Amino acid sequence: MLRYFARLPAGKATLWCYLIWYLVTVAHHFDPAPSIWLNSLGISLVIGLALSLSVGTLRAAFVNRWQAFRLFMMPFAVSSFSSLIKGQGFILVFPPDAGELAASIGACAAFLLFVAAMRALHRERPVG
Repeated sequence: MLRYFARLPAGKATLWCYLIWYLVTVAHHFDPAPSIWLNSLGISLVIGLALSLSVGTLRAAFVNRWQAFRLFMMPFAVSSFSSLIKGQGFILVFPPDAGELAASIGACAAFLLFVAAMRALHRERPVG
């Protein structure tokens, strides 16, 4: 698992930061209303299916299970994020509360530092 993070490309590290930002926001604004989560699940199924078809056949999309998971998770996260922050004073995706903003930025920064540390620890050393 640590080797995965050591080899993590910048694009996937960015996706991890998106997930971290989402999770911090959910932690601060969680609403147990079933309608939020059921609507998000429905949107995830419809859009995830469309995204799967856009990368080729459904079979091709599901060969890589992580890719398939991301194709369905992203619409779920976007939909639920949008519902949770509605009327909360967010500017784009940035919370109005400085503490919450610091928590989101800090969590992403900590993750990126972790990735950098894993790269340093797992750097290929020349033989000889």
